[in-house]
Amino acid sequence: MKKYIVELTAQERTQLKGIINADRMAAYKRRYAHLLLKADQGPHGPGWTDARVAEAFDVTPLRVERLRRRLVERGLAGALEHGNRGSYRVKALDGEAEARVITLACSEPPAGRNRWTLRLLADQAVALGITESCSKSSLHRALKKTSLSLTSISTGASHRSKTPSSSPAWKMF
Repeated sequence: MKKYIVELTAQERTQLKGIINADRMAAYKRRYAHLLLKADQGPHGPGWTDARVAEAFDVTPLRVERLRRRLVERGLAGALEHGNRGSYRVKALDGEAEARVITLACSEPPAGRNRWTLRLLADQAVALGITESCSKSSLHRALKKTSLSLTSISTGASHRSKTPSSSPAWKMF
């Protein structure tokens, strides 16, 4: 027995037929519209089984089942989206959090440590309340955008030269 039943309204059927008949439309949307119209169990739909729909449109019955599930859970607009775009994960570090972590990485490491490690930075970012949770991978992606190197003695923070240059670069030309 089907858990997710497709019962389209007259307006939804009209919208799906418009997608099928449109001059320019993504192929996957046309296919999804066809699948939904044939899987419609409502009074105006043919009510085909998943196996019959799958055979007619050369897809697997699992694809038809997943499309029915997306329609019931997310509505027509969500069902017509491509793939899993609606289920992405939110980034652990936004721009402000990245800046704070970079500042932390440029600071002196904790007592007893020679340098910051990604794991140590992640633990410290959570302890300071910069983010609720953070992995080494998300820190690596954030720090990769900078010229910061955690493996060298210098953290990449800018240091002022001790001896001023006798002739600035702009006077050379």
